[in-house]
Amino acid sequence: MSPQYLVFGNLTREFLLPASGSPRLDALGGSLLYAGAGTRVWVGESDVGLVGRVGDDYPRAWLNEVKGRGFDTEGVRILPQNLDVREFLSYSESFEPTPANPVAQFARRELTIPKSLFGYQPLEERGGRESGRLVVTDIPEEYLSARAALLCPMDLSTQNQLMAGLKRGNIHTLLLAPSSVDMNPGAKRTLPVFLSGVTALLLSQEELRNLFWGETHDLWEMAEAVALYGCEYVVIKCGAQGQLLYAAGAKKKYEIPAYPASLADLTGAGDAFNGGFLAGYCKNYDPLEAMFHGSVSASLKVEGSGAFYPLDVLPGLAEARLNVVKGLARDV
Repeated sequence: MSPQYLVFGNLTREFLLPASGSPRLDALGGSLLYAGAGTRVWVGESDVGLVGRVGDDYPRAWLNEVKGRGFDTEGVRILPQNLDVREFLSYSESFEPTPANPVAQFARRELTIPKSLFGYQPLEERGGRESGRLVVTDIPEEYLSARAALLCPMDLSTQNQLMAGLKRGNIHTLLLAPSSVDMNPGAKRTLPVFLSGVTALLLSQEELRNLFWGETHDLWEMAEAVALYGCEYVVIKCGAQGQLLYAAGAKKKYEIPAYPASLADLTGAGDAFNGGFLAGYCKNYDPLEAMFHGSVSASLKVEGSGAFYPLDVLPGLAEARLNVVKGLARDV
């Protein structure tokens, strides 16, 4: 059977210095897997189709592990070339992330930097970026019969092309998580066309504030303005403070506090939320249900390292947390 939920994003080789505990060096990672696992918490095997790109130097054992976890990987394209997909992130004791300068970060902890990180540059500064960009032809034909799709952060032009390609099929639910780099005041010129037909825009409060830099400090005012561009729902992720939901049609506002999880590793929490939102929304097309599922997926992720951590928790834990979160939401 074809997958019912599609996730588009990046597969990476993850180099992570957590706030405490052992480093995670050259491991399977990327927004594609964090979001995919956030969805997979709630749905069955082969229900989630992944669309991404890697080079032929990407470990096949990792791709086999992804498939073994119950994901449909027909949409993962292996390019006939090497592709630099390294991703570095270091956390301070207060969980503040630093995505650059690994040499200094390893030295600060009195650790030896691995040779595989020599010459590292963040993705936006890296050459050869074009070859890693997804294109419409990366979408397998059988994926066009899916119910819904989530586009993880990537440049707006790539997302726009992918959405146009998806509209050729039966996909009626489109969730969009923009790239932080693209969320600036200039983006407001292109967003009205870009967000037409998008079900929900999922972004952090920092990204939304950057979009409206110098105009207003009111997140609800920003959400209402974005909703006028054409999306049905605006979801604002506020970290430890939880999430906000603005429903454009009903002009309703909701606050969902974060589940009180034990913090271990924040990497991929936003992506996991997005994946949970995808699964929850498609249950009965209720945005609040989507928020609850997203909140639980994120709470499971932050308690451990690795994209698949939410899939290895005790059976029944996700449902138990879902019941708790449903009682926390409130109208504004």
